[in-house]
Amino acid sequence: MKNKEYSLNRRQFLTRTTMAMGATALYFPYVGNVLGANDRINVACIGVGGKGESDSTDVSKCGGNVVAICDVDQNTLDKKLKEFPQAKAYKDYRKLLDEMGKDIDAVTVSTPDHNHGVAAIRAMSMGKHCFCQKPLVQTVSEARKVRSLAREKKLATQMGNQGSAENGLRRAVEVIHAGIIGAPKELHVWSNRPVWKQGYDRPAGEDPIPASLDWDCWLGPAATRPFKKDIYHTFQWRGWYEFGTGALGDMACHTVNMPFRALKLGYPNKVECEIMSRNYSETFPLTSRIRYEFPERDGLPPLKFWWYDGNPDNKSMNPLRPDAEPAKEIITMMGKLPGSGALIIGEKGKVFSPDDYGAQFYVALKGEDDFVAADKHEACKSVAQSIPRSPGHMQEFINMIKDFNNPAYSNFEIAGYLAEVILLGCVALRVGEGRPMEWDGPGMKSPNLPEAAQFTVRNNRQGWEA
Repeated sequence: MKNKEYSLNRRQFLTRTTMAMGATALYFPYVGNVLGANDRINVACIGVGGKGESDSTDVSKCGGNVVAICDVDQNTLDKKLKEFPQAKAYKDYRKLLDEMGKDIDAVTVSTPDHNHGVAAIRAMSMGKHCFCQKPLVQTVSEARKVRSLAREKKLATQMGNQGSAENGLRRAVEVIHAGIIGAPKELHVWSNRPVWKQGYDRPAGEDPIPASLDWDCWLGPAATRPFKKDIYHTFQWRGWYEFGTGALGDMACHTVNMPFRALKLGYPNKVECEIMSRNYSETFPLTSRIRYEFPERDGLPPLKFWWYDGNPDNKSMNPLRPDAEPAKEIITMMGKLPGSGALIIGEKGKVFSPDDYGAQFYVALKGEDDFVAADKHEACKSVAQSIPRSPGHMQEFINMIKDFNNPAYSNFEIAGYLAEVILLGCVALRVGEGRPMEWDGPGMKSPNLPEAAQFTVRNNRQGWEA
């Protein structure tokens, strides 16, 4: 990792983050292809069920010409072909890219997490612009690779954390950067996930593979294993180490998105799984609390960030949550702690967002007993707008393809950084409870726990290399 492509230091990152959507000449010092307003952008959609169903529709509405679709389930393909009858259909995205590479300009990737990296890296290596669903990729090394490719190939990119386009999220970044709550000291983010199965051992045996499903393509880079009904496909894959990224990977790209930008977080220097429910060898725990520690950065003091997850509707355990003291104003306002939220504690006050996507937030300064909606809080009214508002999350991606100097707000330069930091929490979980992991961000390694390295990469099945 000594190559200069990985040498972006914290100050450079913070400058690029702060200036995003603003002075774009500083954000990207190079110029890519610029398309005319009427040029057709040919898009291949990899994964068109679940979130991929709406992603493929959205990219078409925003100006993309969908010429190919890919899904491992024939029933899903047949349904989507009714919307895009002119598109070529595939079950294997490798074959799609091999056969259609010269005919496409961009891809959307909306598969289970374990296929994100392989599909995105293959397409980007061919020079294709890429919209990829969160958590972008499954491993730290894949996050580093897609950032590098986007920069090297001068590609338009966007991660599918749609809250990035919310006015409320951008306003929260402006308010915090203006110093309304003073120097930030703590961050608490919690989630009501998982809402899928996890916290159990792999069931024995196997079930018949549905006639419509290509199980080998679904497995992709993962090691071969028997098909089990309602265990992996569909949606239940999120709770498996081999296929998903758990509650942290599922939701932190949304709920940590605003704080990551507003607090200029960069790389942590320590990550620890402080506590979790029973540990299983192949699935994420039912509840966990993970602590990140960030050093001084861009004039801001060191900061601790706690992540909490666990479904309150699961009566078999009590989900871990912030203590009552830091959350007292939230409880006063809402009667109880909501299922998810983000709380930033500064020297002069607090910011709270009860919305997974950062669409709304509240402010309470020292001496104030209650949170007040930011648009009604007197201290916020004088803060000038400094971040342009969005024409729409997918539209930003299409606009960036047409004009590379008009970067999407969640392009891979920042989204890859955010994803990499979040995925370090998954690494800390795998390392084990109560084992503080020192972290060398630029070197992508732990000085004190070298065994963490095995969890930053994946050994892809032959033929599915990224």
